[in-house]
Amino acid sequence: MASAKILAEKQSVIDEIKTRVEESNSVVLFDYRGITDSEAKELRHALKDVDADYKVYKNTLMARAFNDLQIDMGDALTGPSAFAYSKDQIAPIKVLSNFAKDHPALTLKVGIVDKEIADEAKLKEYATIPSRDGLLTMLAGGMIGLVRDLSICLDLYAEQKNENE
Repeated sequence: MASAKILAEKQSVIDEIKTRVEESNSVVLFDYRGITDSEAKELRHALKDVDADYKVYKNTLMARAFNDLQIDMGDALTGPSAFAYSKDQIAPIKVLSNFAKDHPALTLKVGIVDKEIADEAKLKEYATIPSRDGLLTMLAGGMIGLVRDLSICLDLYAEQKNENE
């Protein structure tokens, strides 16, 4: 049987995983087998750029943490899994998805976005959503278009008023 010290260390890791899941708006489990150390470093830098990070935990410890949180991860915890997390819902998914395009060894398994489980298909769907800055730019462009159309209408109305006088 494991000693009390080892059990305490394992419990602290489980608590760390639970804290990261609870404090993150996005958690993604992915298979990292086949990526080199330099590619892993590149991935870590790409995730850091969007205020995200990843860590590798033992599947048994992740399973216990998810069970404690009453989250069913299904078959996602078979084989080596890395755990990416962030306060941003979409950014880590986009980074991992783009990285997987260039490095086919990396595959997304499952995620938790805003406390809801997202399978691989849903993660791919989330990866196509524009970034927050992109969405804000699209919103601003739409608003500018409305203001432009309003100014044209007001100008035409003013010209019509002047012709009638």
